[in-house]
Amino acid sequence: MPRPIITLTTDYGTGDHLVGAMKGVILNINPDVNIVDITHDVMPYDVLDGAMTINEASRFYSNRTIHVVVVDPGVGTERRPLLVTAGTQYYIGPDNGVMSMVYEREKESLTVRHITSDHYFMQPLSRTFHGRDIFAPVAAWLSKSWQTNPFGEEIEDYMRFNFPRPKANGNTIKGIVLRVDAFGNLLTNLTAEDVPGIAAGDGKFALRVGKGEVSKLVGTFADGAAGEAVGVFGSSGYLEVAVNKGNAARVLGVNRGAEVVVEVS
Repeated sequence: MPRPIITLTTDYGTGDHLVGAMKGVILNINPDVNIVDITHDVMPYDVLDGAMTINEASRFYSNRTIHVVVVDPGVGTERRPLLVTAGTQYYIGPDNGVMSMVYEREKESLTVRHITSDHYFMQPLSRTFHGRDIFAPVAAWLSKSWQTNPFGEEIEDYMRFNFPRPKANGNTIKGIVLRVDAFGNLLTNLTAEDVPGIAAGDGKFALRVGKGEVSKLVGTFADGAAGEAVGVFGSSGYLEVAVNKGNAARVLGVNRGAEVVVEVS
């Protein structure tokens, strides 16, 4: 039987002891797990960025993978710790919407539990480090038993938010920049379904991001001329704006949250 996989997704960064402490807790409880770091560079306190990250990454993991997701600006408050069964995988994290996109993707096979069985927690329990004292040990104990019932009762009133959707008005579609990646590419919330004429390459269009203009759609990042901002449908299925070997955010002078306007003719 393959070793259980526990993944970690946090906004902790890697400059101090936090991630290492979580791994120590997990391995003390179950030394036979494989721990995978998805990322510890979620934008600090940014629940939407965390939701996008875990949704995009988790779909590529095998059955019974346990995902620990800690983007938790409300740590120590009344927000609840959750254990989620979604499809064939498990998600453990705070009840602040960080798993909203997983909820939507797996809504036909979703069970959400409020973790209340505190004998699974580390003691004494810190009010500022639930990643170490609640989420990590719960993941480890789950990987030994695979039984979710003992951790707490099912709930229906868990927090979720609506993913920002494009708005269409005639031939104009408005969206936003959801993320600026490490290369300066601008990930928008527009998919091929939102702008089918552009995706099919059979219509003229004008794309404005902030005050910058983009008039060319390419198949790969390398197809753009040096210094030219181009559109490309990226690996996540969203329209991205990129500059070949450059930084689109700097070239266009925009950042996350910038308005994206597409006019199709």
